[in-house]
Amino acid sequence: MTSSDHASVERTIEAPAAEIFALLADATRHRDIDGSGSVKGARGRPEPLSLGSTFGMSMRIGLPYSMVNTVVEFDQDRLIAWQTRAPSIFGKLVGGRIWRYELEPTDGGTLVRETWDLSEESALSKPGARRMETATVRNMAATLERIDRLLTDKG
Repeated sequence: MTSSDHASVERTIEAPAAEIFALLADATRHRDIDGSGSVKGARGRPEPLSLGSTFGMSMRIGLPYSMVNTVVEFDQDRLIAWQTRAPSIFGKLVGGRIWRYELEPTDGGTLVRETWDLSEESALSKPGARRMETATVRNMAATLERIDRLLTDKG
């Protein structure tokens, strides 16, 4: 699914929703699952994420930078989403996109849908983010593939 403010990819993974969710809710593992290669490491507490959790990410696309993420949607083993912003005062000017993972148990495992949601992206950064949609969709598909390999020993 794609629209001007949303893009989604999905994949059925032969693993229980609880295992996939545990991986997503562990910010220290985001580097392992990131299909873009831009996540370099997590900063903050290593506790499982929950609604309202805040965690930092060290990133690199060309140059290093950091982002602060807040879990804005949470339904244990079914849904987790975090909103990402630049740190400090810049967070009001740059960022706001939401990364959402929805998990739906199926006969063959779990249907995982990752959505890139720009509906709350700042007006300043939204045009640039929209230009990255094709690469973002490709990277989300790679993320789901990495999750699949990590949890099912494929590859």
